[in-house]
Amino acid sequence: MSGTFMAAEVASQPDCWREAAALAGSVAGLLPEPGARVAIAGCGTSWFIGQAYAVLREQAGHGATDAFAASEFPLQRRYDHVIALTRSGTTTEVRSLLAKMRGVSPTTVITGVPAEVDGTADAVVDLSSADERSVVQTRFATSALALLRTHLGEDIEPVAKQAERVLAEPLAPELLSAEQFSFLGTGWSVGIAHEAALKFREACLFWSESYPAWDYRHGPISIAEPGRVTWMFGTAPDGLAEDVRRTGGTFVESGLDPLADLVRAQRLAGAIAASKGLDPDRPRSLTRSVVLS
Repeated sequence: MSGTFMAAEVASQPDCWREAAALAGSVAGLLPEPGARVAIAGCGTSWFIGQAYAVLREQAGHGATDAFAASEFPLQRRYDHVIALTRSGTTTEVRSLLAKMRGVSPTTVITGVPAEVDGTADAVVDLSSADERSVVQTRFATSALALLRTHLGEDIEPVAKQAERVLAEPLAPELLSAEQFSFLGTGWSVGIAHEAALKFREACLFWSESYPAWDYRHGPISIAEPGRVTWMFGTAPDGLAEDVRRTGGTFVESGLDPLADLVRAQRLAGAIAASKGLDPDRPRSLTRSVVLS
């Protein structure tokens, strides 16, 4: 992955998170107040980051929070605040949703290209410092989550330091040579697991799946075997590691904050892409933004 935009953007994440955390105070008035009923919407990576935020916000006691793929937003529901997450600002489904929300619910867009969303929402959070050149999205989405976590009262600095250690460590040979990955999470890290699996499909055309960890025993564990990896973001349910190891599969549980561990998964996806002669900056059949005519 060395020499790609993706590699540079993955490596820049700890500093991007610090910048996003510093920004959180100045944009606090644009983000939901405690007690508000909130929905966050996006597509692909943005949707998965929204899933993580929704759980974190509820766990922090800030109020009911739902996350939706922008195309599937339930227009019959009413929310006190709707957040749209879009790196490019041009995604068709997000712009369509914002048009439908006008005059219905207050809206805020978090974007890497503020000029593209001018006039489409009530408020815009400018996260252009984390915008990217690679089609495969990494630092924009994680920086958005760092900003939102800071707004919920979390300290991102320890997470950034964990990510710096991840960036300095070599990747494990048994992961580089694996033939399949299943990513698991619980609570807010389920969204992180979905995002990790997407990165493998996008960057290196790799067979990857994702599930809530407690649900993994209910069928998906049947594909675990030697040469395949089950990767846990956060703390695994009791006995799950042993169940996977009995299949001969590799079980990964780092003890890191799931956002920092996602950096390791991103690095691995890029390294596997390089070993296959793929360019993760220009993945097959994908563009930076999906704009429908």
